[in-house]
Amino acid sequence: MRVSCPTRAPACNFRTGVCPSRIQSTPTKLVSHKTSVQVTPAAASFPRSVDDAGSGLSKTSVVSTPARTALVTHAAASFPGSVDDDGGLSPLDMMVLERGKVAKFFATIRALLFYLTTFATAMPMFVVMLAIYPFVMLFDKYRRGGEHVINTLWSKLTTLLYFPVKIQGLENLPDKSEPVVYVSNHESFLDIYTLFHVNRDFKFISKTSNFFIPIIGWSMFLTGHVMINRVDRKSQIACLKECGNLLLNGASVLFFPEGTRSKDGKMHGFKKGAFSVAAKAKVPVVPITLKGAGSLMPNKKEYLLYPGKVEVVIHPQVAPSDADTMMREAFEKVASSLDADKVADDARAEMK
Repeated sequence: MRVSCPTRAPACNFRTGVCPSRIQSTPTKLVSHKTSVQVTPAAASFPRSVDDAGSGLSKTSVVSTPARTALVTHAAASFPGSVDDDGGLSPLDMMVLERGKVAKFFATIRALLFYLTTFATAMPMFVVMLAIYPFVMLFDKYRRGGEHVINTLWSKLTTLLYFPVKIQGLENLPDKSEPVVYVSNHESFLDIYTLFHVNRDFKFISKTSNFFIPIIGWSMFLTGHVMINRVDRKSQIACLKECGNLLLNGASVLFFPEGTRSKDGKMHGFKKGAFSVAAKAKVPVVPITLKGAGSLMPNKKEYLLYPGKVEVVIHPQVAPSDADTMMREAFEKVASSLDADKVADDARAEMK
């Protein structure tokens, strides 16, 4: 039996009976010489939404694709830069969206109050830091314990009203006079506030621009924290040398060996810099796991502060050896206190 086509288009498939000349859009009607199937606009927009038979819609295309598209569009409008390169949402943005608009509103208010508290407590303390600075430089140039005590008090007063900090493993802390390299996972702006709760003085590394923040940045300078320009190789080398010099003079140093805050809420592989410094200075490494800070204030969402608590787990020291061995051992100890889904899939392979 011969099937006739009104347009006699050469692309007509007489075997299946589908005529492309009759494919329309919005709404798209797929016209067959045998059957007629109504296709939704979503299916017309996404070619794969028509099933293999050419006459039906795949369930994922009709239901999931438009819903996912709407979610991505909403996220892109609400959180610029939140959409991944492949068009998906980052885990941190999904977390914020799932908590809802009401929770986000109150988290914004809490964050504003948190920063006001930070500056309100920092201002009078900065005056004290400035007053004792000459004596600190004269008698304790490298450790600057007096300045660090004020840093610790400022941090505890700031966090007191907003989130509790629970610490495990205090018995693993070194003596206050012993220089060590502390290393920790890094998932939130709150990590530094949290680490001041361990009651040990240390110098942490921060980008140069942070030292220009009024009061807070100036306090960092007085305490002797270390500046770095992450895009300048010479600055990175100078930073490591300064950290080595601090260790040799009895001051401890804190590193976030992932290099930056986590973008997906998971711990990633460590970089060798911190461990090279420890190996060269022949000092132990103290691994620390931080849990919960990223849920309270996700990375790049510093305008939000959700309620919750932060946990600190201090692990037994890693004895001085070569940098690679110390790095692998420290990574395993930090990862051991995290849930499996909080460690990036490729991180363990990278550390082997």
